[in-house]
Amino acid sequence: MRLSLHRHLLVTAALALAPLALQAQHSDSSTDDKYIWLEDVSSAKSMDWVKAENARTAKVLEADPRFATYQADALKILEDPNRLAYPGLRGDDVYNFWRDAAHPHGIYRKTTLASYRTASPEWQTVLDFDALGKAEKVSWVNHGLNCLYPGDQYCMVALSAGGEDATTEREFDLKTNKFVDGGFTLPHSKQNIGWLDKDTLLVARNWGPDSMTESGYPYIVKLWKRGTPLDSATEVFRGRPTDISVSAYTLDDAQGHKVTLIHRGVTFFESEDYIYADGNIQPLAIPKKADISGMIDGRVLLQTREDWTPAGSKSAFPQGSLLQMDLKDIVADPAHLKPMAVFTPTTQEFLEGASTTKNRLIVTTLNHVRGRAYIYSPTSKGWSKKPLSLPENISVGIVTTNDNNDNYFLSVTGFLTPSSLWFGDAVTSALKLEKTAPAQFDASKDVVEQLESTSKDGTKVPYFVVHRKDVVYNGTNPTLLNAYGGFEVSETPSYSGLIGKLWLEHGGVYVLANIRGGGEFGPAWHEAGLKTHRQRIYDDFASVGEDLIARKITSPQHLGIIGGSNGGLLMGVEMTQRPDLWNAVVIQVPLLDMLRFEHIAAGASWVGEYGSVSVPAEREFLAGISPYNQLKPNVKYPEPFIFTTTKDDRVGPQHARKFAAKMEEFHLPFLYDELIEGGHGAGADLKEEARTWSETYIYLTRKLMDVPTGN
Repeated sequence: MRLSLHRHLLVTAALALAPLALQAQHSDSSTDDKYIWLEDVSSAKSMDWVKAENARTAKVLEADPRFATYQADALKILEDPNRLAYPGLRGDDVYNFWRDAAHPHGIYRKTTLASYRTASPEWQTVLDFDALGKAEKVSWVNHGLNCLYPGDQYCMVALSAGGEDATTEREFDLKTNKFVDGGFTLPHSKQNIGWLDKDTLLVARNWGPDSMTESGYPYIVKLWKRGTPLDSATEVFRGRPTDISVSAYTLDDAQGHKVTLIHRGVTFFESEDYIYADGNIQPLAIPKKADISGMIDGRVLLQTREDWTPAGSKSAFPQGSLLQMDLKDIVADPAHLKPMAVFTPTTQEFLEGASTTKNRLIVTTLNHVRGRAYIYSPTSKGWSKKPLSLPENISVGIVTTNDNNDNYFLSVTGFLTPSSLWFGDAVTSALKLEKTAPAQFDASKDVVEQLESTSKDGTKVPYFVVHRKDVVYNGTNPTLLNAYGGFEVSETPSYSGLIGKLWLEHGGVYVLANIRGGGEFGPAWHEAGLKTHRQRIYDDFASVGEDLIARKITSPQHLGIIGGSNGGLLMGVEMTQRPDLWNAVVIQVPLLDMLRFEHIAAGASWVGEYGSVSVPAEREFLAGISPYNQLKPNVKYPEPFIFTTTKDDRVGPQHARKFAAKMEEFHLPFLYDELIEGGHGAGADLKEEARTWSETYIYLTRKLMDVPTGN
């Protein structure tokens, strides 16, 4: 399939609204911040502080006699040669990205579909990132392939130095397994690339002064012809500096339909799309909160995140719908569209994903946070659907589909169910369990429950609890609570060897909360926690903690919490608002200074989610919840473990550094670790990841298990 990646990129890269806020000055200015010097990411003074804190933390966590065992267990899981090799279908071949002990930075490799379906596929290396990095003396990290379609022979490979979001892009030939001699090459930048044809790219990148948004992403698209210098590329579209970013892409289907679109991200949740043809640009009259997600047989698919009544139409479509629009109608009159419903949400079932094969559409949904999957078939009058028979109480994901035929793979996973791959034919509806990952921990003694808490405003908040079958509810169970709560990201059951081996096997209880801000119950569940309504998210999370205590599953002494990125902000808020509820707080690659987040790394992107200090009411709210600003001396906080990376150019290490420095000023206990590489993640290679997770679970063990059981 060839579908727009812009929504996926918006979420994974945390792109959002570039603020009008930067024009305003409040008490969040640098003159009021005594730790502003830690925002200079690579200065000698900053790095000396980082090295000192890293060394202090290592002396505590890595000196624990259990650390070596935890690290060995973690690395064994991460390097497991028998773990699932998730496929990517391209014609009759399967491609995937693989990391193991011999390839810590990873390789692209391929095999035939027939070989992949055997017990021992015969893989051929396509591109070795470790070898490339060694030859070029750069710690290259894979950031994906962007391939020409149809054919998929030529691709742009995104190479990241150390894991940062900015990339170097080089053209690669999948038939020769070599970089194309004299092919397209784009130097280091945050950039978006779309193929117009085999000799033409549509490129948005840093073209020089005044070409990047206030969020740090490109807003000018240029057309670049093969064999010409990059500086000769001609401008075809210009957004605004206050946008998030702009990109161009081409939709194709197996029946030969094709359309090139330009996507302008105005805010994280609002965008504009334009048809680009022969140098002409026409706006497409779709809702601002909607995403084009593919095309099949000339039917363009659209996911809506707001209620929509098209111009001149009496039909109304609720938010969370999947719609089709005929390409011929779009091209003829993009201002007056005639959509038709493919999927409409109910009170319990919400759209999760959609992907096309040659002749069918695969749709996944969440029904009370439990996965479902369907095959949709286009008909002369619309669509018919057929449910797929899959295990219950699991998460279902679309791994890969194929426009050359009707093959597809689904993933099925659960907290105690090793992830499995199911191979299907969308025309015959045949579906077969193809591969199952090896169990990485002993789950025979465990069970999963789905419970509910009641938030401050009366909203019911579901959450999953994984625990021993013979657990005694006496308030002494070491319990780890996780959530995200933002950007319409759904948190669903999934198998984690690390959680199982390093936590559950040691007697821990694991909890995943489906708080507002996520997408588990459609767009409205997310919108309920936007901007100044965000306290609902934090109340939801606290209510789950209180419910765990009320049920005597655990107690504050044995209850810890963990979250990263936006989830790291959640952890910081919960630590400062409810220090009485937790005894351990893991804060990973976080936002924490919400009065300066718009000035740090890509922080200007997230005004659509959090609000802006330029709006008085929003600034007042942000000041009231900002962990960095709400941290106070003489308060008994739990000792947190704060983790970040120097190469994180998305959220940035500044938040974590400054929060830790203020704790140090107040003589409050904390542990801090900052990896140099890894970007917005846990490490640039498997050994770094193993070390990070080992430190994390040693910290949690010390805080929640190595404590007296008395309350």
